[in-house]
Amino acid sequence: MLTPLESGLFDAIAGLPLHPLVVHFAVVLLPLAALGLVVLVAAPKWADRFGWLTLGALAAGAGAAFVAKESGEALAHSTGLPKDHASWGDLLPGLAAGLVVLAGIWFFLHRRGGGAAKPRSMAATVSGVLTALLALIVTGVTVLVGHSGAEAAWGGTVTGGNDQPPAATGTAVAPSATASASATGTASATSSSATYTMAEVRTHADSTSCWSVVNDNVYDLTTWIDRHPGGPQRILAMCGKDATAAFTAQHGSQGRANQMLKGFLLGPLS
Repeated sequence: MLTPLESGLFDAIAGLPLHPLVVHFAVVLLPLAALGLVVLVAAPKWADRFGWLTLGALAAGAGAAFVAKESGEALAHSTGLPKDHASWGDLLPGLAAGLVVLAGIWFFLHRRGGGAAKPRSMAATVSGVLTALLALIVTGVTVLVGHSGAEAAWGGTVTGGNDQPPAATGTAVAPSATASASATGTASATSSSATYTMAEVRTHADSTSCWSVVNDNVYDLTTWIDRHPGGPQRILAMCGKDATAAFTAQHGSQGRANQMLKGFLLGPLS
């Protein structure tokens, strides 16, 4: 028996995030039901036998897509929101609900016309074609939802870290070069023991050059702005300031996040 939902209706269940628990149900059941619906439209005698089962599976898949969307938004408050995955995930529940309605109309017209025993009416034929087309669209969007989610969760992990951020181009600045580095917005890699001042960090506070301080270390996050799964605004909010509290609140001691951050290290804060 499932324990009551914790931390909100779509947040967690039994201490685990609800989103990964339900999203696999949606991305498997919904396309299977949609493709099954295409088969039923093409084979009327199968529609008589499996129509109600397919409609039930389709409705369950649409419900799972809705729960996956809402739970994904709840999860994003603590882990960030991958943009592509969120965009496709927002689109899928509406398409799935529309497919349930259209499939219901087609199945009603199919049965009212006598099922497979009699020729289809024009209304049943047109609604069947539209249903099949929308079913294919829903299948495609579901695949994109699953793929973008897998990319966000596992990209670069299984293949040996190909998605790990490149080392920052300005890895160190000699103390004598600090002033010129601030003026040009670039760091001169002339000394591995260089340190940085908070005043210098503040001069790199926008999308063209984004430096940030986390745990008394300075990082150049410029190239990560547009690649951050939670969207660029989360990184832009860290530019030119000490973002230790924000980073810790967002990622805590997550090994992967901290490991990726090391790839942008410039040097210690003086």
